[in-house]
Amino acid sequence: MSQKAVAIGSDHAGFSLKETLKKHLEERGITVHDVGPFDTCSVDYPVYAKQLSQYVLENECLGVLVCGTGIGMSMTANKVPGIRAAVCANSYQALMTRLHNDANVLCLGERVTGPGAAQQILDIFIDTEFEGGRHQRRIDLIEKS
Repeated sequence: MSQKAVAIGSDHAGFSLKETLKKHLEERGITVHDVGPFDTCSVDYPVYAKQLSQYVLENECLGVLVCGTGIGMSMTANKVPGIRAAVCANSYQALMTRLHNDANVLCLGERVTGPGAAQQILDIFIDTEFEGGRHQRRIDLIEKS
């Protein structure tokens, strides 16, 4: 996984947090590919979840999706073969989903996670490498289902 670039997307309910996280990543020197939206007009989250998922797969990078709760984005992203999207509301979940599940998309909820916590969750998510070993067998089982 390339961690020099991160894709990011949202819907209208996650737009503000997406912009905050985008700025945070750029301040860390990470290239950000924003799939949109680019304003707060009402949009359909599945469109952005699918666009981001395709980008993540094609560019072998990590992705971040933000909506009101993170749930709708994760449900949509996980329908794309090869995507392992996880809703994380705390740092431990972010750590474990990378260590054990090799998640490639982090889903956050702007209405349930404040910007400071979201930045911490994001940092842990992008800085943590997959542990492999016995966990790879489980990832292989996920990919076969």
